[in-house]
Amino acid sequence: MNKLVDTKKNGSFKIFNGTLIFRISLSYSSTVLGSPLSPASELSRETVHKIMDSETGYQPLLLRLDSHSHIPNLSSDTIEELLEQRPIELRWWPQLVAWESRLLWLLSGASIVVSIFNYMLSFVTLMFTGHLGPLELAGASIASVGIQGLAYGIMLGMASAVQTVCGQAYGAKKYSAMGIILQRAIILHLGAAMILTFLYWFSGSFLKAIGQSESIAEQGQVFARGIVLQLYAFAISCPMQRFLQAQNIVNPLAFMSVGVFLLHVLLTWLVVYVLDFALLGAALTLSFSWWLLVLLNGLYIILSPTCKQTWTGLTLKAFKGIWPYFKLTLASAIMLCLEIWGSQGLVLISGLLSDPTISLDTISICTNYLNWDMQFMLGLSAAASVRVSNELGAAHPRVAKFSVIVVNGTSILISIVFCAIILICRVALSKLFTSDSRVVEDVSSLTPLLAISVFLNGIQPILSGVAIGSGWQAVVAYVNLASYYVIGLTIGCVLGFKTTLGVAGIWWGMILGVIVQTATLIILTARTNWDAEVEKAVARIKRSAEDETLHPLIDNE
Repeated sequence: MNKLVDTKKNGSFKIFNGTLIFRISLSYSSTVLGSPLSPASELSRETVHKIMDSETGYQPLLLRLDSHSHIPNLSSDTIEELLEQRPIELRWWPQLVAWESRLLWLLSGASIVVSIFNYMLSFVTLMFTGHLGPLELAGASIASVGIQGLAYGIMLGMASAVQTVCGQAYGAKKYSAMGIILQRAIILHLGAAMILTFLYWFSGSFLKAIGQSESIAEQGQVFARGIVLQLYAFAISCPMQRFLQAQNIVNPLAFMSVGVFLLHVLLTWLVVYVLDFALLGAALTLSFSWWLLVLLNGLYIILSPTCKQTWTGLTLKAFKGIWPYFKLTLASAIMLCLEIWGSQGLVLISGLLSDPTISLDTISICTNYLNWDMQFMLGLSAAASVRVSNELGAAHPRVAKFSVIVVNGTSILISIVFCAIILICRVALSKLFTSDSRVVEDVSSLTPLLAISVFLNGIQPILSGVAIGSGWQAVVAYVNLASYYVIGLTIGCVLGFKTTLGVAGIWWGMILGVIVQTATLIILTARTNWDAEVEKAVARIKRSAEDETLHPLIDNE
């Protein structure tokens, strides 16, 4: 037998004649998705080959890695060691992809359900208002995009800081810090909600100030005032959901989101059509449904034994170190707001075109379908963020990099399928929102551009999720500013107002902005030194040891 070289004091892996060699002294107490693997379950292999090298003290254990083997039950520690080997035989790669895909879908499957059904609350509300009339749909759409979308971008962006810090805390097994981080996030979110309340209440003046017609602005204000309470639900729900996702607790969130959605459909139909409360009734029902979601999320965190280690009750420690956490929150909010507001700004601009009601209806319907696709990708993005932050916190740079590759490949394949569906069902999709023949025709003509945007959605949100998991929010904020506003918005305005393209020209501007952003994120990710990212994550944890919370700073060095 050839001599094997021991590279680690406590044990390591080597490939010998297609077999994974495992040093006897290696500890098997590892974690997969937060659940310890018992030594007994790891060592009980019928395929263990007893070959011993007296000089090195190595014993080959196939660990189901022979020609009839399966990788799924191995831990991240094991996979990290395996990925260190050079070269890795081709036959292991399908099983490694299957291993990462399994973990990814355990997280993203439920996360996708949560994202889609949370978004569907607003989506269904707009569908009901669309059948009240074109003016009501235009008013609700402009309020949903210009007012609610602005607030949602801020809340979602701020909550991504919870995803970064809690994800790395969970990977480092610093569980007690997570509840403190959640409380700190909710405090800052509620402060932001109070400031945004004025925008909601006086939204009519704001919409008229940016050039919307008086009739559309009036309907928009009615809808915006009805969803003021939803703003405060956002402020609590967004951090709580990221807190649970960072712990890989996603299935309960999915059940709650589906249940609330089904109730919301029934209540909206009852309030809008049976009780005839029209636009205001639809908005108030949306607020009620979001508060019901907050109540369910909160009860789960407080009462569930799965959160016993991470939620230890209210504490004044949440106010300690709030300033450095605020800086991370601010960078996170800017990063996602610039991204979300870029597309929403194009919707607002469409209201300045000739025949604004038709233009607004057309672009808002297409944007709603794009947002629906975005929710699916945000589920994958959330899973990518959790996987990367957990692995960086656990000092597994190679697994983190491998996770990035697998999740991007998965999302691109899904986007191709979605593009085909949009192109095939272009007329049917527009008729779900309106029966106006001109709007249906305009939406159908815009669907090829919508399909391009959907394909780009298969790459860009996933890379943003990787950035969140790694703590790169400040860098990506600059990228978003340049791509969406300097490039996308400028080109969209020129094509929309200076050519005959109209709405299509505005959409082309958005596409070009996303292409620039996606290309930049690909370069940033490809050039990343994942070993250095692990060192940064470890440094955050060490600097935070005294106050039992992570040092929530973005490392740009």
